[in-house]
Amino acid sequence: MEINTRFTRRAIIVFTLVIVGIVGYNTYLFYNQLKDNERDKMQIFAKALQEMAETSTDELGTDQSPLIIEVIRSNTTTPLILYTHKGDSYDLSNIPEGAQLSRAEIERMVEQFKQTNSPIETRFEGEVLNTIYYGNAPIINKVKYYPLAILLVILLFVGFIYFFYQTTKSAEQNKLWAGMAKETAHQIGTPLSSLVGWTEILKSENTNPAYIAEIEKDIRRLQTITERFSKVGSKPNLEERDVVKETQLAYDYLKARTSKLINFQLDLPQKKIPVMLNEQLFGWTVENLVKNGIDAMKGKGTISIEISEQPKTVTIHITDTGKGIPKRDFKKIFTPGFTTKKRGWGLGLSLAKRIIEEYHEGNIRVLKSQIDSGTTMEIQLKRL
Repeated sequence: MEINTRFTRRAIIVFTLVIVGIVGYNTYLFYNQLKDNERDKMQIFAKALQEMAETSTDELGTDQSPLIIEVIRSNTTTPLILYTHKGDSYDLSNIPEGAQLSRAEIERMVEQFKQTNSPIETRFEGEVLNTIYYGNAPIINKVKYYPLAILLVILLFVGFIYFFYQTTKSAEQNKLWAGMAKETAHQIGTPLSSLVGWTEILKSENTNPAYIAEIEKDIRRLQTITERFSKVGSKPNLEERDVVKETQLAYDYLKARTSKLINFQLDLPQKKIPVMLNEQLFGWTVENLVKNGIDAMKGKGTISIEISEQPKTVTIHITDTGKGIPKRDFKKIFTPGFTTKKRGWGLGLSLAKRIIEEYHEGNIRVLKSQIDSGTTMEIQLKRL
């Protein structure tokens, strides 16, 4: 499947390049043909001027052939500057606002035309009478940039196809992970019910209460996990909660169950900050980010949790002193299945993104990271 996908991508790239090459080459030929036609037209225009000079008596049009006059008047598209050497004057044709141009501006335009096309001279009895400077007709300028327009359209089309493909793929992956989460919750539910029943039996058998208490803690933990997976598989209910308190609860739970080699630092506001939360899923997200940080530090280092408030939002920063994340992977780490761990599934951060952005309408991202110095993850939620 992967080989077919690579082949398809390469085939599309090659096909696109071939199309652009064919269009570009033919446009180049068409452009040169138009330029040649334009040159021929200017040559005819110059010959008409020369013929006019040879047959002229006193004023333009006195003894002129109607054909010569028609040739001169037929140029309605090509911008042209006619320099008359005898009178040291310029006549402009097909140049917008040409009458308002100063001589210096006209001479700058002459230099531009000389760069675009070679000037054409008209002579009479060996003397240069006129020099014709001309630019490109509007149609030639349009054709000149036509390949770029075609390339841009193709790139936009390819970009749209790629975006559509990625969006569809992401939606399918989200459905798959959500379905897996819901099925996991369902599968855990059956043995969990049995464990609750066995606990009651152990109580009736006069089992050491300390043992039963520990078992009940694990059962409650499994029930929490089951509820979390169940909620990921469907739209959860959000309630008004104090984000400071919920973060504190997640912190207390993790600190009690983490190695003493991990130094926890907590910086929370001394007041309530109400937001719309699903406390179980939010706690799960914080736990995921903290556990990722602990893994990145290989079980030894400092985890910092900080909450700051803004007028409309509240921000939670979770910082570790681990190995860091390359900048190229800042967005990839939230992709389902992406992991740098040997035994990782690549689900934790993708589920965290789904929980924060889709369910809570917030934002989660890598705020900053430096190789071998640590990472700061940021969660941003709307305040009430």
